[in-house]
Amino acid sequence: MNFLPKAATALAAALCIAPPALAQDGDPVTGKGVFMNRCSQCHAVSGDQIKTGPPLTGLFGRTAGTWPGFNYSEAMRTSGIVWSHEIMAEYLVAPRTVVPGTRMNFNGLKRPGEKEDLIAYLAVSTSG
Repeated sequence: MNFLPKAATALAAALCIAPPALAQDGDPVTGKGVFMNRCSQCHAVSGDQIKTGPPLTGLFGRTAGTWPGFNYSEAMRTSGIVWSHEIMAEYLVAPRTVVPGTRMNFNGLKRPGEKEDLIAYLAVSTSG
């Protein structure tokens, strides 16, 4: 379900971009499966456990490249990104396009609905 006003959706279509994915668009239960299969090897959703990637605790609203003790790439540290659902939707599809030079070894989500489901899961599981 798209919550954007019709004018914003029309503008997005005119610009040949997809309207932003919101957590309400996805299923967090399905998103947990996406996370477990595609993300959990490198990231924890809560706590302070640093794996290959930084923990995702408090992800939305946090500035990229700022988890204490994690050695981020310069590209991520200087990206200026503040994680939102919309930016995460872009990043999950093409991380190296959104942050050229990132060290994250992930080619992106390609299946329809995956990014929306994952964002819905992250919205409920990383808020602590």
